Amino acid sequence: MALPYLFDFWAHEHQIAPGGDWRSWVILGGRGAGKTRAGAEWVRQMVEGPKPLDAGRCKRMALIGETFDQAREVMIFGDSGILACSPKDRSPSWVSTRRCLVWPNGAEAMVFSAHDPEALRGPQFDGAWVDELAKWKRAQDAWDMLQFGLRLGDSPRVCVTTTPRNVAVLKDLLDAPSTVLTRAPTEANRAHLAKSFLDEVRARYANSALGQQELDGILLDEVDGSLWSREMLDGVRSGRVPELSRIVVAVDPPAGEGKASDECGIVVAGAVLDGAPSDWRAFVLEDATVQGLSPLGWANAVDAAVQRWGADRVVVEVNQGGAMVESVLRQANALMPVRNVHATRGKIARAEPVSALYEQGRVTHGQGLRELEAQMCLMTHRGFEGAGSPDRVDALVWALTDLMLDWTPSARPGVRSL
Repeated sequence: MALPYLFDFWAHEHQIAPGGDWRSWVILGGRGAGKTRAGAEWVRQMVEGPKPLDAGRCKRMALIGETFDQAREVMIFGDSGILACSPKDRSPSWVSTRRCLVWPNGAEAMVFSAHDPEALRGPQFDGAWVDELAKWKRAQDAWDMLQFGLRLGDSPRVCVTTTPRNVAVLKDLLDAPSTVLTRAPTEANRAHLAKSFLDEVRARYANSALGQQELDGILLDEVDGSLWSREMLDGVRSGRVPELSRIVVAVDPPAGEGKASDECGIVVAGAVLDGAPSDWRAFVLEDATVQGLSPLGWANAVDAAVQRWGADRVVVEVNQGGAMVESVLRQANALMPVRNVHATRGKIARAEPVSALYEQGRVTHGQGLRELEAQMCLMTHRGFEGAGSPDRVDALVWALTDLMLDWTPSARPGVRSL
């Protein structure tokens, strides 16, 4: 039957090569997300023609794994490898003496180890499949040598399948304008995974940095000198929230509007204010950040957060938009309890006292804050090291400042500078 080999018919979206003019396709995925199968099927798509003996787009490909044994056992002979994916009339032959796959139409794929970048000096290719780039010990050297060898054909391409790690070679590749990206968590391929495996790894690693990397396929950016570390944030998560004295929704309005605008940072936090100020504890409850909405659209998102949590105050930065910001919020809810705040100091100066609260163990995070935490780990004493604006972190800082650093029982809505 041909149906099992018609990959486009039953593949997941992240396993289908994007259209357009690109040089590198990176598939970031959690363990078991189907990355290997996607890479193997892409190789088939490149080398096979309409009929078994017809030429395909590529004639000379490179297959590169961390070691030769891993490339052979996973990329070629593995359960989701090239041989397992190929129908009998199109299946390549393994020529062990040459470390090469040879297809019936004459196309070849040479196997290389990333431990030996010099082996890539000399051969030339019209395509390549690179597996687990982010864990190669000599990743930059091997990747550079491959680029010099991708010089055959009209438009040589490379497919990279990897679990993400915070390594320069992968980050540089993702930043390249000629790179396209698809990603998927482990659960995307749940139909082909043991339920007991999914239950165990989620129970053991849920909401940890390791889980985000190995299960969700998220590239965790953390830079030297960051105000918050992954280790710190992993230690402040809890699913239990006590009765809270106050709850606020903090808003960092976007610059511009529509799809090209910045995010509208919306963070909900609460606090227990019993005893002396040094005994107060804060709880970050939700990151409700939105992007691409009209002013009334994000104002409605703010009001929805207020209603969900029964917040007693909305803290909004008015540097951009001034009185118009409060006016937009009141269009969403005329009775919204708004407090305007004005930034007179830089983002880092405002963030450092809040970071100190975390160091003192006085802040707890709820679930579902991955994107906020990723931004937090890019805030350093030098500035924000990520792309764009840290709108989520700005909202977080305003929320915790209002709850823990500025608030007194006699405080009333108004304009406050910080």
